[in-house]
Amino acid sequence: MTLSRKSHVLGLMALTALTLLASCAVGPNFKKPAPPDVKGYTAAPLSTTAGTTNIAGGNSQRFAEGLDIPGEWWNLFHSKPLNALIERSLTNNPDLKAAQAALTVARENVLAQKGAFYPTIAGSFSAARQKTSDQVSPTPNSGALYFDLYTPQVSVSYVPDVFGLNRRTVESLRAQAEQARFALVATHITLSANVAAAAIQEASLRGQIAAAHQLLAVNTNMLRILRNQMAKGYVSRLEVAAQESQLAQVLATLPPLRKQLAQQRDLMAALSGGFPSQGLAEEFELASLQLPQELPLSLPSQLVAQRPDVRQAEENLHAASAQIGIAVANRLPSFMLTADVGTMALEAGNMFANGAGFWTLAGNVTQPIFQGGALLHKQRAAKAAYIQAAEQYRSAVLTAFQNVADTLNALEQDANALQAAAAAKDAASVTLDLARQQWQSGYASYLALLNAEQTYQQAVINLVQAQANRYADTAALFQALGGGWWNRADIPGTSKGITHG
Repeated sequence: MTLSRKSHVLGLMALTALTLLASCAVGPNFKKPAPPDVKGYTAAPLSTTAGTTNIAGGNSQRFAEGLDIPGEWWNLFHSKPLNALIERSLTNNPDLKAAQAALTVARENVLAQKGAFYPTIAGSFSAARQKTSDQVSPTPNSGALYFDLYTPQVSVSYVPDVFGLNRRTVESLRAQAEQARFALVATHITLSANVAAAAIQEASLRGQIAAAHQLLAVNTNMLRILRNQMAKGYVSRLEVAAQESQLAQVLATLPPLRKQLAQQRDLMAALSGGFPSQGLAEEFELASLQLPQELPLSLPSQLVAQRPDVRQAEENLHAASAQIGIAVANRLPSFMLTADVGTMALEAGNMFANGAGFWTLAGNVTQPIFQGGALLHKQRAAKAAYIQAAEQYRSAVLTAFQNVADTLNALEQDANALQAAAAAKDAASVTLDLARQQWQSGYASYLALLNAEQTYQQAVINLVQAQANRYADTAALFQALGGGWWNRADIPGTSKGITHG
């Protein structure tokens, strides 16, 4: 190697060493937000909910603070059809598969950007037939005007990440990949909760339809008795017309309930990745579900790590922080190192002969000077976007705590409502029996009996709805606390528990 060539190589190596030693990542380093300093979810202390005996879903429920949430929380309802439907949904639902693909896209983008940390190497080969002008000096040493030229060449370029532009870009993309992961988690939790809610609603509708059919039988029998009595002159046409109206009202409640039931089954078919025409093997009744008696209640400091929407907001904040560094780095000098090595020969057989080689080493520095203020305003926009993301994160945290508090309050009031509904139904049943006996004995008017029937009908419907509310809000609590996704192996990145990015 000649002295000149050595000096060029040493100079390039020195430049590379200096740029690497001086490299730093400009912009703020992201710090994970601290969990909110609160002791609980509700203003009043929680207590065991009220219980109602001899009623499906009437068990009292106790809140166990700090108890972990199982990944398959729906098993706590002890319903094999519900377990099968949710697991099938988690396998076949297209929204979940789309979220999985979105996560793959985001992770591949991170890996693609990491390629900028390494030199790029490209090989090329050209072969040409040329003629030079006889008015100027000929190109080949031989002086020939016509000649062939063969040029194999390798080019290497490298952009040192002096101010951390690429590192911040990778950091931002990695945060976006984590956003995609928690979007997948959110889709997973929402899907399982929606299937459970649809199954509970189906069970509620079946209970209401069954109650309506019982009332329909009672009112049909009553109408038959009244018509016989009217034929004998014991009752007037007015009383028969009133019973006919009552029967018509009961009949009118059935089509809306059947419509809702059909729509719930269509929804469950779609959630499980099937078509409504294919039908569902599973059917749900309130009596087939068991109400979990011990409910896990995560500590407030754990909630922000468990809720996927909060974790998405956190990663959005992280990406916004990295974007500030990107905007700052774009205003600073950028460096590029290039090297070319190859050979050039007039004959293919001489491409690798002594003396045919050539090489080039070069360094380049570019400093933005004037771009109409674009880079400055982009940096200011990045800082404003970070403030926006910070407030969105705070909003997500507040919403998470509100969801849990709302569900806890709902569970407490659901228990009280079921207790009251059961008492009202029992009282209405007694009233109806007494009114029927008094009417048959001639001590009460038919209108009194009719009023007792209407009261009993509404009490039965209210009881079924109160039962369903307890099941539905119990499932909602599991969703509000994060759904136990960290205990499932089929969600990426959860094999070692909750990750913190």
